[in-house]
Amino acid sequence: MSPLPATVPEIVRTRIRAATRRRAPLTPREAEDRALLLRLMSLLLQYPDAELVAARPVVEATVAALDPSPAATELAAFTAWSTAQESDALEQHYVETFDLRRKSSLYLTYYLHGDTRRRGMALLALAQRYRAAGWDTDGGELPDHLPVALEFAALCGPGPGEAPLRQHRRGLELIHRALTDTKSPYRHVLAALLSLLPPATEADLKAVAELAAQGPPNEDVGLDPYGSGEFAPPGTFVPPEQAPPTLMPPLSSPEGLR
Repeated sequence: MSPLPATVPEIVRTRIRAATRRRAPLTPREAEDRALLLRLMSLLLQYPDAELVAARPVVEATVAALDPSPAATELAAFTAWSTAQESDALEQHYVETFDLRRKSSLYLTYYLHGDTRRRGMALLALAQRYRAAGWDTDGGELPDHLPVALEFAALCGPGPGEAPLRQHRRGLELIHRALTDTKSPYRHVLAALLSLLPPATEADLKAVAELAAQGPPNEDVGLDPYGSGEFAPPGTFVPPEQAPPTLMPPLSSPEGLR
């Protein structure tokens, strides 16, 4: 594409740049393959309990059967490692990686809002987004837990379903950096996810560097606002109308890959 003349209005330049970033709609097969990738990522980022450990051969075979793609390559690297691990070692690595290190926590709103009251409202808004789409989780995890967000993306598609992932793109980048710094094989799962999202902008990378250096905001108010909304000024948040509940399970399970 030849350079635009300097006389072209900025609004035209902006719209042209936006058009070049817009992706063509996915075919039904592409949408199905993308949903499977997201569901696998959700599964692999869950705590490796006895059921998941027992299903490792099924998961590895499912990953091996994926069509070639950068995401499939990254997932194959992870499953090759996880399948070879003893269950106790796998559980210990998961806890040390995601439960004991804040920089690789799987709770996405933490990176955007830290321990502030704004995080409570973000959690409430995210839960309402799920319900409005007709998907009600089982309440076992907060709505910003990455496996939950990935399952929602798999169910609802690249547009509205992946919106929470795009919103927290910088947090995902920071998790990937932290996992890379510690050489955790879970970095492959995050790399697979990032390969499906729009590339990070210069502003994103600058914000991630600042976040890595300074950490998220901090405020000793806890997460009490979640579910009650007592910190919301009147009229600030209006929950969308709830759709009929879906019959899909709240989170991927190994049985769903058979």
